[in-house]
Parts: sequence; C-alpha cells; structure tokens
Amino acid sequence: MSAPVLQVEDLRVAIGRREIVHGLTFAVEPEATLGIVGESGSGKSLTVLAATGLLDAPGARVTGSSIVTDGERGAVELVGARPRTLRRVHGDRIGFVFQDPTTSLNPLLTLERQITESLEAHRSLTRRAAAGRALELLEAVGLPDPEQRLRAYPHQLSGGQRQRVMIAIALACDPALLVADEPTTALDVTTQAQILELVRALQRDRGTAVVWISHDLGVIGQVADDVLVLRDGEAVEHRDVVELTDDPRHPYTRELLAARPRLGVPGPPAVDADGGVLLDVVGLDVRFPVTSATGRSFVHAVDDVSFQVRRGTTLGIVGESGSGKSTIAHVLTGLARPTAGTATLAGQDVLGRVPADLRRRIAMVMQDPFSSLDPRMRAGESIAEPLRAHRLPRDGRSPRERVAELLELVDLPADFAGRYPHELSGGQRQRVSIARALALEPDLLILDESTASLDVSIQARVLDLLLRLQAELGLTFLFIAHDLAVVQQMSHDVLVMQRGRVVEHAPAAELFAEPRDPYTRSLLDAIPPERPRAALERAG
Repeated sequence: MSAPVLQVEDLRVAIGRREIVHGLTFAVEPEATLGIVGESGSGKSLTVLAATGLLDAPGARVTGSSIVTDGERGAVELVGARPRTLRRVHGDRIGFVFQDPTTSLNPLLTLERQITESLEAHRSLTRRAAAGRALELLEAVGLPDPEQRLRAYPHQLSGGQRQRVMIAIALACDPALLVADEPTTALDVTTQAQILELVRALQRDRGTAVVWISHDLGVIGQVADDVLVLRDGEAVEHRDVVELTDDPRHPYTRELLAARPRLGVPGPPAVDADGGVLLDVVGLDVRFPVTSATGRSFVHAVDDVSFQVRRGTTLGIVGESGSGKSTIAHVLTGLARPTAGTATLAGQDVLGRVPADLRRRIAMVMQDPFSSLDPRMRAGESIAEPLRAHRLPRDGRSPRERVAELLELVDLPADFAGRYPHELSGGQRQRVSIARALALEPDLLILDESTASLDVSIQARVLDLLLRLQAELGLTFLFIAHDLAVVQQMSHDVLVMQRGRVVEHAPAAELFAEPRDPYTRSLLDAIPPERPRAALERAG
C-alpha cells in the first residue's frame, strides 16, 4: 500500500481565542479524490488552507499535523513549516485552483508568462523549454487556439477558459496533489460539466490526487471517491461517496442532499391569464463597440430578441455566459442602450428618457449581494436610500417604519437594520438586497443570477422566499439564470438564449417535458445527476 499523498491528523485552527476548526483527521490517497462539502462558514477552505500552509490570517494559530508526500521525493510537514519550505512545495508538489480565476490570474501578464513562472522556478527550465511546456498544457486543458492564446491576457478569455488556464498553471509541475476550491461555482452548468470531465481526464492520465471543495453535493458526487462533510469546523460525516449519498446518517448531510437543484421539481402555481401582458419586448438588438489593435469592431450581444411577460408570472431566461441574458436586464434598467427595438411596461416605453415614476417600477437584484450593497452603509440605510430618493412612502409612514416592514417581509428581524453587510451571511445579504428592490413596490423585479453565488441550502431558502413573495404580492419576475433545474422551479415560461439569439421559447412545462433545440437539451444534460458518478461506474 502506498502512503497517502496528504495525511492530516488532529488539525485545529484558532483565530484569537476562538477555535474555528476542531481536530480534523483525514487522508487523500494517490489518484483518489476527497470531496469536502459544507455551507459557507463551515470551515472547508480554512481547513485546506491550514493543511497546506497557505493560511495567513492575523492571530491565526494552527496545530496538529499535515504531511504531504510525493513518492521518492519524501515527506514534508506543512504545519509550522518555514516560508522557504512552503515555497518549494506550493506549485511543485501541490497545485491550487481557486473559485475566481479573474482574481487569481495577473491581468498584466500573458498566459504564457503566468504558466512559465512556476516551470522556471521549480523545474529550472529555460524560457524556450518552458514556453513549449506551456503550449502542451494549454492543449491538454482543451483551450481553443492554444498557440494564439499563449500571447493573450486574462481579460480576453471567457470565465470557463480562464479556469482552464488556472488548471494548466496548477498542473504545470505535475504536482502530486491538486486542491480545487469551489472551481466551478461561478460557471455555467455546461462549462462546469466540461471542467469536471477535464479534471477527471487529467487525473486518469497523470495519477494526481485531488481535494475538491464545494457546497454542492451534486457536484461532489461527480468527482469524489470519499466525502468529508463539515459543519462549524467539525466533521459530521466522512464516508464513501456512494454510501453517503444512498444512506446519509447525519441530519445536516440529508439537508444538503435535499437542497440540491434537481429537475422534476414542480414549478410555481399557475396564474390567472386575465392579468394581461406587463412587459413587451420587440426586436431588441444590442451591439457594443470593441477597439483592438486591428481596428474597431462590434460585439452583437443581443440579436433581434422578442418576448412578453404576463403580469404575476415569471419568465426564466437561461443560457451560458455571453448569451445576452444580463444585457437584456441592463437595457430594461437603463444600464445599457439598445441599438434597435422597443420595450414597454404596461404600455409605457422604458427605453430612452424614462420618468422617475416609471423607472422605479422596474427593480433589479444582482448576483453578488456583497458587491451590490455599500459596505459603509447599514442594511437599513441601504433599504431606505431609494425611499428617500423617491420621497416614499407617501401615506404618512416614516422610512424607518417602511424599512422594518420590508425586513419582516424577507424574514429578517428588525434589528438587522443596524448591521453592516460584512456582519451578515450571504443569504442574509441577499434578503437585504431583495428588500431594497421591493422598497419602491415595483411592477417588475429582475433577478439576475440572484442565487448563483449562494450555497445550495441557502439558495433553496431564498427561492422559497421569492415564490412566497410572488404569491403574496402578485410580483412579476424576470428570472435570469444558467441552471435549468433552478429555472424550472421558478418559471412559468422559459426563454433559452445562445450567442445573443433566442433558440427556444415555450411554457416551462412544455419545454422541460420535450425540449426541441439541441442547445436546450445540452443544458439539461449538463445538470449533475442525483446518483454519484462512482455508483454508475461500479454498476458497470
């Protein structure tokens, strides 16, 4: 039996006087994948950062043992290791892929330079040899036109392409262990499926061990052999992935499994069609100018798109990144100007110069609640800001009273009005964002990937909240997402977009029962199945 690639014993992490991670013990075997799952704040990333010597927080103390081995090159204790030792290990024996490749990649360096850095540092390759190796890596991770991409910069790639580059960098020195920390959370389901398959293929070819961190047991089921479930820094279960999925022992594990987005969940209740059409979009066209070294060109972001949204219903708009979903939302809210087309809300034009009373009838909830809320303003101030701007409410109530009502509406205590965004969880911040959007009592609420950045359990609670608010207040939603399982749960009608054009538009029940377009079927096929991959492989 070969030794584990990573052996962690009684790992404890304390910040000041408070212990955050409580005596964790686990091992990662060669060529195997350990999945670590839990909600935000469960200690997933903190555990792996501490175990690999990357934790650098003021007042942090790490005790226990974490040993990385790599065949004939020996074993290294990472807890308490000197910076020189850690620099030798990171990138050489351990590669890292983090959630957001945009912040992980240097925007000032070409892809070639970012890949060759570790090769020159750890393998002492010449610049020419390192460049050849960089080309091989980009080909291995399936990046299109790899020779041209070597000279490209990160901003010239899509999100999925940037993540492929991060994987290439992580694998440059053939590490024994690859740490993947939520690497697909911000990606479309189709791109996520491609990244999952890419990592599995590279693991088969190179024999790399993997630690995959996620909040989604559906994703974990497609990559992991064993699963460690964390809650508040403690291990509540650590078992084979098939056994854990088929027979979860801990209530928290069952909660995570139940929260996974899945197809077949009943959609929202039917709405009386007599409400009429609220939003009518006809022939919408959006082109953005792009200036490059070869001259000026245009990106056709939205190409002749038309649709209607009936009052009190939800239209789901789904597609990959770059399909034009968010551009439509930006046009309707005045953040982008269309090249052609019309859009009316209850018969009134919402493009061009729009009166304030009409503009406030369309509200929007963004994807990331942390960046959409001012960190210097308390939650109550953020909710009250649009009320003061429009001199509301006009029935004699004070803005403070209205803020308390809105917090109650989204199931938050009134005293949360005094908290800053950093004092709230991700789900609580999104509830504040929803309360802020509802402050002006809009006719149309645009939800632009509003649950994509949340844990699956928190996402499930926010989706339930939105459905309740729609039933109680008669709200009309434009629900933008890339996950068809979530769209099915929320939508009465579905619009599928690809490269700026509509490829399918049908009632939700009809579209999910019999999708007509191959692209729609590919989106459905990309949703992780309920059964773990290992279960299907063992069944033959």
